[in-house]
Amino acid sequence: MFKKIATGLAAVAATTAVALALPASAQAGSYDYSDYWGPVTAKHDLARAQGWIGVDWDHHGESNEVTVKGKLWDRDARTYEEGGKCAYVQFEASDFDYDWSPVYAKKYCGYPGYKKFGFEEHDVYSLRVKVCQIGPNGGYPKKCGPWEYLYTAESE
Repeated sequence: MFKKIATGLAAVAATTAVALALPASAQAGSYDYSDYWGPVTAKHDLARAQGWIGVDWDHHGESNEVTVKGKLWDRDARTYEEGGKCAYVQFEASDFDYDWSPVYAKKYCGYPGYKKFGFEEHDVYSLRVKVCQIGPNGGYPKKCGPWEYLYTAESE
């Protein structure tokens, strides 16, 4: 009897731990489309990002709101004097006319840690992400990985 109670409590604890690990918006289940994405990496895996995306359409199916949450890791252990760089993630969205534009970017310097990020964008047909490295004082992103598509309206 005691063993059954302990097993039941362990199952409840495990289920609760999984539910608490999920983003609150993913738990809500109110999105028309949601998925986890990543990891997406820069060349040589010196920067990495991963997260969650949710898409909510209006009642007429003519407009949407995309919510993205994630973490960006700086995995470059070199000092800046040795050529070390910061992690950099960038997102581009296409509208319903298929025109691409940058919608969000985040830099994080802090090996071996990570930084959380999030943003919302309206009227998105497709969304893609790319992870790069960038100097601590900015400049042009380098050693980028390929663009990875997170969402396309036609795939729903």
